[in-house]
Amino acid sequence: MEEATRLRLPDFPEPYWWTSVKLPAFKPLNKDIKVDVAIAGGGMTGITAGYLLVQAGLKVAILESGKILNGTTGHTTAKITQQHALIYDELISHIGQEGAKLYYEANLKAMNFITDMINKNDIKCGLTQEDAIVYTNSDKYINKISKEYEAYQKLGIEGAYIEDLPIPVDLKAAVVMKNQYQFHPLKYLNHLVDDFVNKGGMIFEETTAKDIEKDNSLRIRTKNGHAVDCKHIICSSHYPFFDGYGHYYARMHAERSYIVAIKPRSHFPGGMYINAEDPTRSLRFVENGNGERLVLVAGENHKTGKDSNTHANYEALRDFGEKIFGIEKVLNMWSAQDLTTIDKIPYIGEITNEKKNIYIATGYRKWGMTNSTSAALIIADAILEKENPFAYLFKPTRFIADPSIKNFIIQNTDVGIEFVSGKLSIITKEPKNLRKDEGGVVTVNGRKAGGYRDSEGHLHVVDSTCTHLGCEVKWNSGDRTWDCPCHGSRFSFDGEVVEGPAMKALEKIEVEDKILIEK
Repeated sequence: MEEATRLRLPDFPEPYWWTSVKLPAFKPLNKDIKVDVAIAGGGMTGITAGYLLVQAGLKVAILESGKILNGTTGHTTAKITQQHALIYDELISHIGQEGAKLYYEANLKAMNFITDMINKNDIKCGLTQEDAIVYTNSDKYINKISKEYEAYQKLGIEGAYIEDLPIPVDLKAAVVMKNQYQFHPLKYLNHLVDDFVNKGGMIFEETTAKDIEKDNSLRIRTKNGHAVDCKHIICSSHYPFFDGYGHYYARMHAERSYIVAIKPRSHFPGGMYINAEDPTRSLRFVENGNGERLVLVAGENHKTGKDSNTHANYEALRDFGEKIFGIEKVLNMWSAQDLTTIDKIPYIGEITNEKKNIYIATGYRKWGMTNSTSAALIIADAILEKENPFAYLFKPTRFIADPSIKNFIIQNTDVGIEFVSGKLSIITKEPKNLRKDEGGVVTVNGRKAGGYRDSEGHLHVVDSTCTHLGCEVKWNSGDRTWDCPCHGSRFSFDGEVVEGPAMKALEKIEVEDKILIEK
């Protein structure tokens, strides 16, 4: 196979997980309904919480704006681990050894829940036990690796400090957490979906939760006008569709990361790896249906809307895979968006102290497999009026002076800079100058707009002002989306909402298309 063909990236992003499982389809909500619990978001948190609650005899409905498991859950690397990069030494310094221990134990309980479910029900989802390893080739991170291992010892985590790896990467130090897992997340969740529905749970796809109303009961009002009356609401839609004056858009930031699935030339020995320094490089394997071991190469993190050439991130990961393992073929590429809170601990629980029985689960900081399951367990316990030892740690209304104040100021100063710079930037390019499969900010009658010419030559022009709080969106060439650098909202090339906090589409602009360049 010629090198150009062998290393060629796919034309469009598509997660490996989607290509290797058939998920059930569900109809949109077409009438008003009444349930005990309404869940907005059909990802891992929503489905796991729904599963737990129907097992307890509650009537539950899950509302999904698109297709279930097609959001962040369907774009994960699917590592089931408590090793969330270098976090425990930092947690000990900010919330103390007891708080750090609770964070570890909450995620350990989540991992055990997942693996027990798989083993008990014999779910065929490629579950394998692996060591999880953070490594570095940077002198300035050697001490951080050492401190992380010391934190493991303080917290009673089974691990080790090591100086060699079974993969051919440059290495100066590493810390390993023993007996972690990886799996195929959609095959696992497909089983939970089947059990949820068989127990009477309801799922409605293409049903967008728009707002929450409260009179004698709670009510979700959907985009198509239907109502879901309920006693409890769980907002598990990645970014909460309802803010409830919690100002979560100012208390989290969104980051993009990228993944390529490769068929390597050399054998991948096993293990789950991530480096400590930038640019991030994360590795794990997955067995495909032909008995072949594929490698998922992930990384190239950046704040949403901050990278002008996102397609280059896929190329960088491909090149890293070629250097380390050699590539027989690039099979898939995709990207993910993750939210990070100002103290790096997820927000799980009641949305505010005043909004009772409305729960949120968000801010998993790229470690969604265990954090999302923790969220489902914590919120299900709250609804079933059971004590949960981890609820206080993740309480959304908490405020930790260090580092919350510092990160809040940094984050929102950056938002202000992006807002002003986006408004003041001068644009001279016109829609007619866009080539096939090219997008960018253009000018239409002196007005700033977003233009994209698709692969067939059709022009799509939208207002480039984000409908959330008015920042200027930027073009994402890798995913063909418009991304907001202020609070992480994302829109399709023709303006439809892909990710919140925005709820309203970008306005479409009609222009006369006079192409001045060769198509």
